[in-house]
Amino acid sequence: MTAGQARAGTTSQPARRPHVAIAVVNLPAERDRRVIRECLALESAGYRVTVICPRGRDGLRHLPGSQDTTIRPFRQPFAGTGVLSFAAEFAWAFLCVAWHLAVLVVRQRVVAAQVCNPPDVFWPLALMMRATGRGWIFDHHDLSPELYACKTTAPRPAVTRILIWFERLSMRFASEVVATNESYRQIALTRGGCPPERVTIVRNGPAASEITAPTTAGPTAGKKRIVYVGVINEQDHVDRAVLAAERLAALRGRDGWEMVIAGDGECLPALRAMVDERDLGDVVRFTGWLQAPEVDALLRDATLGIQPDVFSDMTNLSTMAKTVEYMARGLPVVAVDLLETQRTAGAAGRYVATGSGDEFGKVLDELLDDETQLAEMATIARERFTSVLAWEHQAAAYLGVWRRVAPS
Repeated sequence: MTAGQARAGTTSQPARRPHVAIAVVNLPAERDRRVIRECLALESAGYRVTVICPRGRDGLRHLPGSQDTTIRPFRQPFAGTGVLSFAAEFAWAFLCVAWHLAVLVVRQRVVAAQVCNPPDVFWPLALMMRATGRGWIFDHHDLSPELYACKTTAPRPAVTRILIWFERLSMRFASEVVATNESYRQIALTRGGCPPERVTIVRNGPAASEITAPTTAGPTAGKKRIVYVGVINEQDHVDRAVLAAERLAALRGRDGWEMVIAGDGECLPALRAMVDERDLGDVVRFTGWLQAPEVDALLRDATLGIQPDVFSDMTNLSTMAKTVEYMARGLPVVAVDLLETQRTAGAAGRYVATGSGDEFGKVLDELLDDETQLAEMATIARERFTSVLAWEHQAAAYLGVWRRVAPS
C-alpha cells in the first residue's frame, strides 16, 4: 500500500453502501410483492435497504428472499370502515413511520426514503427529509380519493377534497414520483402538478426469473381451471367471480372444470358463506393467501384468469397486479372493459361490459371450448409480458429514479 492509499483509506475497506428506507403501511412487507421486487432491485444496485411496515409474521426482521434487507415493523391496532377509524389508522401509521424513519436517519444515516401510498399523509416527512438534503420518492400505488369513493356508499365532498389535497402535496413535495401506469402518470402531471421529468412509470408485475415454464401436459389438459389471485376486499368484487361460476355451472354442468380463488381479505368469510349458500362448493375452491412459488404453481397449470373488478374511476385508471401475473404465465384474461386493463392485456383479454355473473359466465363458457382462441391469446400474453411488462424492464426505470435521488 502506498502512503497516498493509506491516507485515502480506500483500499482496505469496501465503499459504504447507501442506506435507504421504504415505508409501506397497507401490507406487511413480506406480502407486498411490488415492495419485495423493489428491495431486491435496490440490493442488486448496491443499496442497503430497511423497510418500515405493519407487523406480519411474528419476529420477522429480515425480508424473505433478500440478501440483507431488514424490517422495522409496527403494530396496527386501528382498523375499521368509517371515516374516524381510517383517520385513526392513518394518524397512527404516520407516527410509527415518522419514529422509525427518525431513528434510521439519526442512528443509521439513511440518505433517502420512499413511501408507498395509501395513505397520502406522509408529505410532512418529505419536507423534513428534503430540508436536510435527503431524497424522497412517492411510489403511487393507489388513487386515494377514488379508493375512498369505492369503499363508501356516500362519499363526503369534504373528505374527498382533503384526500385530493393530500395527494397533491405528496407529489409536489417528493423528489421523484413513481407511477404504476400512464393514467397515474397523467394524474401526477395534472392533479399533482408535477413536471414531467419528475414522474416515471414503473409497472407492477413479476420478473421473468420468477416464472416456471408450463407443464408438458399443458394448462388445459384434464380439468380446466379458472383462477382469481389477489386481495378479497369490498372494492375487488370477487363475488362476481362466484356468480360467474354459478352461471357457468348452469351452462355446462359441474364436471371438467373448477374455479380457484386464491387470496385473503376482509370479504373472504362472506364469500365462503356465499359459496355455501349457493351450493357451489364442488366447483369453487379457496386456497387462502399464497406465497409467490405457490401462485406460480397455480397459474402455470390454469386455463383462464378472471379479473372481476367492475367499472369505477379507480378501477378504470388502475392496473391490476393480478392481470400481469396471469399474462406472465400465458394465461388469457377475462375482465370488464377498463382503460388500463385494455392497455395492459390488449388482445390477450376478452372483455365484458358490466361484469355481471351472466356476462362472465357466458364468455368463460365460450372460451373453455375454444382451444384455438385460448392458444392465440396465450401467445399474445407471453409476448407482451416478455417484451414490456416483466419486472426486469421496470427495474431499470425504478433504479434510474433512485440513482437520481441517491446515487449508489
